[in-house]
Amino acid sequence: MSAVTRLYTPEILALAVELAGAPLDPAMPWQGRARSASCGSTLDLSLDLGEGERVVASGARAQACAIGQASAALFLRGVKGRDRAELDATRAALEQWLAGEGAMPDWPGLALLDPARAFPGRHGAILLPWNAALDALSRSANRR
Repeated sequence: MSAVTRLYTPEILALAVELAGAPLDPAMPWQGRARSASCGSTLDLSLDLGEGERVVASGARAQACAIGQASAALFLRGVKGRDRAELDATRAALEQWLAGEGAMPDWPGLALLDPARAFPGRHGAILLPWNAALDALSRSANRR
């Protein structure tokens, strides 16, 4: 089995396709963007926050490899109900996990991305949705 076959599993490819079901919504008040320096992938993310500054809706548009798209799909599956502190903590834990210095963060479905840990060039793509979300939430101009 080639390295590419191990990286692009059927589960990863299915997640990448799933992303189309949650398109970017420019009408949402929180808009963010992230770019992976290692592969050039980009992700635009839209968020809406409700009570307690928790995410109530989200959407994304990716120009990314299947890993970046799959990561975005997993992010969108699990982001509802989370606040900035949780997103920040998960992003930090993801960085440690990808570096082999920590446990897998508690995020639904994240184990599906485990094959990509062996490919450092894809780590930036995995972090895209968390980086885009934190970018969106850091922009005071996005506030209603």
